[in-house]
Amino acid sequence: MAAAAALEAVAPTGALWGLVHDFVMGQQEGPADQVAADVKSGSYTVLQVVEALGSSLENPEPRTRARGIQLLSQVLLQCQSLLLEKEVVHLILFYENRLKDHHLVIPSVLQGLRALSLCVALPPGLAVSVLKAIFQEVHVQSLPQVDRHTVYSIITNFMQTREEELKGLGADFTFGFIQVMDGEKDPRNLLVAFRIVHDLISRDYSLGPFVEELFEVTSCYFPIDFTPPPNDPHGIQREDLILSLRAVLASTPRFAEFLLPLLIEKVDSEILSAKLDSLQTLNACCAVYGQKELKDFLPSLWASIRREVFQTASERVEADGLAALHSLTACLSRSVLRADAEDLLDSFLSNILQDCRHHLCEPDMKLVWPSAKLLQAAAGASARACDHITSNVLPLLLEQFRKHSQSNQRRTILEMILGFLKLHQKWSYEDKDERPLNGFKDQLCSLVFMALTDPNTQLQLVGIRTLAVLGAQPDLLSSGDLELAVGHLYRLSFLEEDSQSWVAALEASGALAALYPVAFSSHLVPKLAEELCRGELDLAKGDEPTKCSRHLRCLQALSAVSTHPSIVRETLPLLLQHLFQMNKGSMIAGTSEVIAICQSLQQVAEKCQRDPESCWYFHQTAIPCLLALAVQASMPEKEHSVLRRVLLEDEVLAAMVSVIGTATTHLSPDLAAQSVARIVPLFLDGDISFLPENSFPCRFQPFQDGSSGQRRLVALLMAFVCSLPRNVEIPQLNQLMRELVELSCCPSCPSSSTAAAKCFAGLLNKLPAGQQLDEFLQLAVDKVEAGLSPGPCRSQAFTLLLWVTKALVLRYHPLSSCLTHRLMGLLSDPELGPAAADGFSLLMSDCTDVLTRAGHAEVRIMFRQRFFTDNVPALVKGFHAASQDVKPNYLKGLSHVLNRLPKPVLLPELPTLLSLLLEALSCSDCVVQLSTLSCLQPLLLEAPQVMSLHVDTLVTKFLNLSSSPSMAVRIAALQCMHALTRLPTPVLLPYKPQVIRALAKPLDDKKRLVRKEAVSARGEWFLLGSPGS
Repeated sequence: MAAAAALEAVAPTGALWGLVHDFVMGQQEGPADQVAADVKSGSYTVLQVVEALGSSLENPEPRTRARGIQLLSQVLLQCQSLLLEKEVVHLILFYENRLKDHHLVIPSVLQGLRALSLCVALPPGLAVSVLKAIFQEVHVQSLPQVDRHTVYSIITNFMQTREEELKGLGADFTFGFIQVMDGEKDPRNLLVAFRIVHDLISRDYSLGPFVEELFEVTSCYFPIDFTPPPNDPHGIQREDLILSLRAVLASTPRFAEFLLPLLIEKVDSEILSAKLDSLQTLNACCAVYGQKELKDFLPSLWASIRREVFQTASERVEADGLAALHSLTACLSRSVLRADAEDLLDSFLSNILQDCRHHLCEPDMKLVWPSAKLLQAAAGASARACDHITSNVLPLLLEQFRKHSQSNQRRTILEMILGFLKLHQKWSYEDKDERPLNGFKDQLCSLVFMALTDPNTQLQLVGIRTLAVLGAQPDLLSSGDLELAVGHLYRLSFLEEDSQSWVAALEASGALAALYPVAFSSHLVPKLAEELCRGELDLAKGDEPTKCSRHLRCLQALSAVSTHPSIVRETLPLLLQHLFQMNKGSMIAGTSEVIAICQSLQQVAEKCQRDPESCWYFHQTAIPCLLALAVQASMPEKEHSVLRRVLLEDEVLAAMVSVIGTATTHLSPDLAAQSVARIVPLFLDGDISFLPENSFPCRFQPFQDGSSGQRRLVALLMAFVCSLPRNVEIPQLNQLMRELVELSCCPSCPSSSTAAAKCFAGLLNKLPAGQQLDEFLQLAVDKVEAGLSPGPCRSQAFTLLLWVTKALVLRYHPLSSCLTHRLMGLLSDPELGPAAADGFSLLMSDCTDVLTRAGHAEVRIMFRQRFFTDNVPALVKGFHAASQDVKPNYLKGLSHVLNRLPKPVLLPELPTLLSLLLEALSCSDCVVQLSTLSCLQPLLLEAPQVMSLHVDTLVTKFLNLSSSPSMAVRIAALQCMHALTRLPTPVLLPYKPQVIRALAKPLDDKKRLVRKEAVSARGEWFLLGSPGS
């Protein structure tokens, strides 16, 4: 007790003596926390605690000494920040001395040293002293796990705060730690130990002559073979240990001579996990190794990787083998060569080529793909490797393509060529003449054009993809090549036989048009313009469907190539002119033709979103034209026009809404403000000055005019104003909102009243909180309440309530709960109850035209979860209180909410809600049945234990619904029967014969999709309980 005696003597109080006695002699744990709290509060000092412990620390009984030191250590753990430097010195000396004490005392001593290792006041030199004492006096691996963990913690703390002092120990520190770690088995400690080893290496501690010993003490755990026990509270996974050990093994090139033979041995073993771990570790090592470390092992590494790729039955091993080869090649590529040094990359690639290239020429082509994958993995590592391999392989593959006449073999060869061409896209070459593909350009183009003219669809598809990749190589294709390529793409775009080829041709045209706009403007757009004119004549004559199909293909091709601003300025006028030709009555315009033009316009608008200038060009060109056509169509007809009638149909208006919305969402606020200053006055004041061909027979007044045609165009206003950025000020907003509310409750035109309600809700959602928002909300609530009273406007008032509620739910507005409650009240309404139930689907769904994130609406990320939490208890309560004829409405509403809720949110609530979901399956409404089945299917996969408690009910109801009159319900029920097989097998086996008999009936269903699901479900039930299932 020499160190303790040296501490300044202070007479402790009686209360402290009592607490010490209770802890040491009374074996109570509570007094330790009390003493620590008193020290922190200033009632006692650490010196007084040591004084009070005096007799306990000198007691001849080891257990008593251990309890005394334990109390002191626990106090220090909580109060180490209060210690002075002088106190730390004496306490360190005391604890170091006690490391020589009885083994029962050691755990408490180590806890004290851990507390002191955290002290900021620790004087220089004491960290080294403590570690030397531990290394010398403590046999760490004989201690329990928790005490070994304490030793690792002490070392970690000192490495974080006393790095320079520990480095002063030189290799002795490394050797001491090796002794501490040697033989460690507990995964909790290994994670800490691996981290220490990694820090030793990465922070440049001296390893001295102990590199091999440090490698051995860690590599003995490789590969990790650890299976966590069930319900492990520590949560340590095998992957944690694998990654931690890999970080150690791959942290220094000095391990290479020991590690690489080990990796080769494990790759060549029969254990799948060992192969994977070894290949992944090799991959990681290549990031820090150089040519010197790899040189002696390259032949063996290549042989092992080659064998795994050629012979393995595991895709994971193949993928990791290819990744390791890629990393090896990259490592050899980046090493700086001396003038007199051997070029290891060149010899390594030569070995790869020697072992693989002859497989590319085999008649049976058995090892073609494994060889190609190996070559491509190496070629993708660097520009040098890519040049070396491509220059050797491409001539061979080009020759093989010419030798083989079968389309399937040619497709395989072309796919390999495509793989090598894609690799060249990774590297840039400043000197044009250095580009390795230049020498093969003519042969490659010839080969691709042969593929494009081949009757085999699959070969055509590979040819199209290859053409796109060739085109992406800068300055590779000449103007003549481009003209030929455009001609082939034009021809393929109008192929009738196979849809795959023309879809791929359109995609390739779009990609290449962005790179070569002049070529496509010169050679493709004029041809498409001619085709469009021919299509107009065919439509005017009412020709056969084949020609109409070419007409639609032409529209799709025009939109596909609109990937460059200069091309957009040619294709957009063509499409709009085509629409105006229809308006002049020169052709027979059906709904499908107009929708096709609108879809092409929308696709062009989507492509223009990438470029602000193109976006504004499209907006100011297309939107006035569409509005002009629509306004013209809404006017009283003097002469018969098919298009005018077509333009006011719901499907066509919806297509135009998509075009206007897409063209508006990406406008800058300044440009959007210019546009809104023209379009809103058009609808409110009839200002048609900005519209082309604006000589209309009467004024355009959709809000004042009584004609339904003009009112229907409010949908176009909705598309525009609800897609504007939130910070764009809308002129005459007060008047606009009042007009929208009035129109939303007008019973004469349901579609225009719905559009007005949606427009009002979209604007409401974006308004900032304040008096103006409150006034508009009050306006809407008053209108809804007045409209819901008995009268002709109930349905329209309900629609307004629904959309306003959605607008507020999305932004978490306080009034949303009141409106939702009002909506729930309507579930009991005889007239509106079913519609109110379906309204919950709208509240939980994403819209496409208004209240979208793309349209700048305020949509909180967890609005569904919040809606569920706030409203489902009320729905459940209402269901139980409702009369029998109203219960289906509550079930439908609940089913819609649960079906659109993220499953992780639903799973904890499943036990309380499952009985209601099962009851919903008995509802006669097909919508309820389908929604509930869609909700239950993922739950069968994600919560099998809960669902298995109701297996009898589930089997019965699913089988009943498998013969429903609705095809969609039959399919969903059979999918649920399939999902049932994920439940525990013992639970399901009693039902197996019954289910197999019952599923025989849908095997003969008249619908193919139903039969397909029945086969799948019945097959799973047949296999239930069989070995390996």
